[in-house]
Amino acid sequence: MNIDIITPEKKLFSGDIKSVKLPGTDGEFTILNNHAPIISTLTAGEIHVIEETDNKLKFHINGGVIEMQENKIIILAE
Repeated sequence: MNIDIITPEKKLFSGDIKSVKLPGTDGEFTILNNHAPIISTLTAGEIHVIEETDNKLKFHINGGVIEMQENKIIILAE
């Protein structure tokens, strides 16, 4: 599964991951490989990424939007 986390200033992260936990408007949710297509809004909070190598990364955002389709995730974050 591939992810791009993009802010208006720069690309925060791009790469292959095992999972991502996101601060959704209606609560936290996790996306794993082969997840159903989804578009959702995000609130302020932490994005937790687990890379294919099991390395864990954390990014703070002030909100945004996520789109997941065909194992490709794009996060437009503030």
